[in-house]
Amino acid sequence: MAKQALVSEQQERQRAVLGVIGGSGLYDLEHLTDVQRVRLETPFGDPSDEYVVGNLGPSRVAFLPRHGRGHRISPSELNFRANVHGMKQLGVDFLLSVGAVGSLKPEIAPGHVVVPDQFIDRTFSRSSTFFGEGVVAHVQCGDPVCERFAAAVTAATANEGATVHVGGTYVCMEGPQFSTRAESNLYRSWGASVIGMTNLQEAKLAREAELCFASLALCTDYDCWHEEEADVDVASILAVLHANAALATRAIAGLARSLPSADCRCRSALANAIVTDRSAIPARTRERLALIAGKYL
Repeated sequence: MAKQALVSEQQERQRAVLGVIGGSGLYDLEHLTDVQRVRLETPFGDPSDEYVVGNLGPSRVAFLPRHGRGHRISPSELNFRANVHGMKQLGVDFLLSVGAVGSLKPEIAPGHVVVPDQFIDRTFSRSSTFFGEGVVAHVQCGDPVCERFAAAVTAATANEGATVHVGGTYVCMEGPQFSTRAESNLYRSWGASVIGMTNLQEAKLAREAELCFASLALCTDYDCWHEEEADVDVASILAVLHANAALATRAIAGLARSLPSADCRCRSALANAIVTDRSAIPARTRERLALIAGKYL
């Protein structure tokens, strides 16, 4: 009994309500207390790094550096499924993806923040679903961002004095190279707002995992379309990243104090999505999906 109680207490300490995946420039989260570093194994492989779990205001928060400490993993090499599954293992209800983006609109200047509500997928070599290998699920992604959670993210960021653009379309490119000028102008002709390399897969997987998802896109440059600005390069991005990371850290602290209730339709995204005859699902696949879809299988 004592051992069971100890395990339960440890699991409760690890359980987080808010999950944060930090992108370029955001490799740690300040001001956490009662901190644990948690290394997880998932049915989909290893996450990018250890999860840092701690208290931030009234909320328990789990933080993961998307590219690993030291920025070791390129966008195309990221194990998105393991990263999101690990958040689910930790009990996360809300998942915030933070990342650097290029602006595709003149009014979105470097240093501004966008909370997008739509995505366009321009990737080609990534796993964006937990399903397959004997089970098929089609989740609704018409509105890939949780409206209530995004509103809370917007308010917390605006409270820190940031210029926040509410809504807009995030083009997710494969990378790791930046856009050609023709590509950048094509995306602008589509009316897209920003371009990045990571948040789309996290949005899709969060929906399958029945998590409330929002993106905090930190603008660092004008990509390469702006005739009066220098083309994007790493040096100019790094100069903006430091300030953006400090802003994101403050905004996350505010968000942890103002999360909406977890009673949301995101919690039942899989309810009518699985079309496979349950008797036809292989045992190994059923086991792998136990945390994600067990209640429906």
